[in-house]
Amino acid sequence: MTYKGSCHCGRIAFEAEGELQQVLACNCSMCSRRGSLLWFVPRQQLRLLTPAENLSTYTFNKHVIQHRFCAKCGIHPFGEGTDPSGKAMAAINARCLEGVDLASLPVHHFDGRSS
Repeated sequence: MTYKGSCHCGRIAFEAEGELQQVLACNCSMCSRRGSLLWFVPRQQLRLLTPAENLSTYTFNKHVIQHRFCAKCGIHPFGEGTDPSGKAMAAINARCLEGVDLASLPVHHFDGRSS
């Protein structure tokens, strides 16, 4: 299935392909403040619909995840990094997806604070 998503103002818009069956809630310092629910897909299944120049990037700690956000409205629609095997991944903020009933999705809680 293809899902459409965006930041609040629409300056960053994207499509993500896959089966959204669960989301992850992380308690690291970034995620706990941001409140995102993450859906992980291979990076090639994320397609930007707006220019890449519209993305702003924040990194912290080990600087291995590129947290993408909109400099205009401040919303974080996704992040990019690699999984433990080195495969390029995207962490989609499911709260930025259109037409998704978040209450129907199982939430896996991850202890990112201890990682």
